[in-house]
Amino acid sequence: MKRALAVVEASESAKELVREAGELAAGVGAELVLLHVTTNEEYEETRTSLEGIPNLETSYTAGQALEGARQFAQDIGREVLDGIDVEYEAIGRIGDERDQILDAATELDCDHVFLAGRKRSPTGKALFGDRTQSVILDFDGAVTVVTE
Repeated sequence: MKRALAVVEASESAKELVREAGELAAGVGAELVLLHVTTNEEYEETRTSLEGIPNLETSYTAGQALEGARQFAQDIGREVLDGIDVEYEAIGRIGDERDQILDAATELDCDHVFLAGRKRSPTGKALFGDRTQSVILDFDGAVTVVTE
């Protein structure tokens, strides 16, 4: 492993996954990238909510959403990687989670992806797809998954 991508979320299992990714990266001298993806739906929901506040003259731009996602990844990294001798870079993306994870891993030349799996019913997987399964099938490298 030379460079790993860890997908950052607010769940405890995702935080533990980031810690494990950090420990593994530190152990082999690899670089670590922390990625948080804000979905298009989350971005639009936040933008719409802010527009609905009376007497508030502000907008929520894509740039602000990207910076918020990056800052979230940075904050989680600071929280869970404290005491681990690993350098990391925090990045944020907006869009489809599967696509953004795969694009970031490819663009940053990552050879390992760490992500937290979500429990979903078979019907939910059939209707909405399964992000974890797609990443496992479409990423040309190792994928480590922790489930909730």
